[in-house]
Amino acid sequence: MVVKNCRKCGRLFNHVAGPSICPACQQEIEDKFQAVKKYIQQHGRADMEEICTECDVDTAQIQTWIRQERLQFSDDSPIKVSCEMCGSMISGGRFCAACKDKMARQLNSAMGLSGVMTETPDEVKKVRSSNRMRFLDNR
Repeated sequence: MVVKNCRKCGRLFNHVAGPSICPACQQEIEDKFQAVKKYIQQHGRADMEEICTECDVDTAQIQTWIRQERLQFSDDSPIKVSCEMCGSMISGGRFCAACKDKMARQLNSAMGLSGVMTETPDEVKKVRSSNRMRFLDNR
């Protein structure tokens, strides 16, 4: 059992996994999230400052929820965050579509998977069936 101090309120609590925040503070953050989500649904064109003021939440927390893709905004919403790689403005997540594609291509080339998608389904079945583990019948 790991006992930690909550980094928000300082109380001791049993830490299992996740952020070092006690259950009471986690519930408070979740309540604020629900309030922000409801406010955004009612006021779709609200900007970041308005949401922060009306819901008593700081900008960093709203940006965290956007990066976690917990909050979603319409395409015409003024609220955007920057891509962590190139800096272009996106409506959610950590990376823009172009950077996600670039990272996927780099990962595939690093793993030598560039030709995987060119194989036919029959060729894939042959490789899979030839690599299976065999068992001897010991009766």
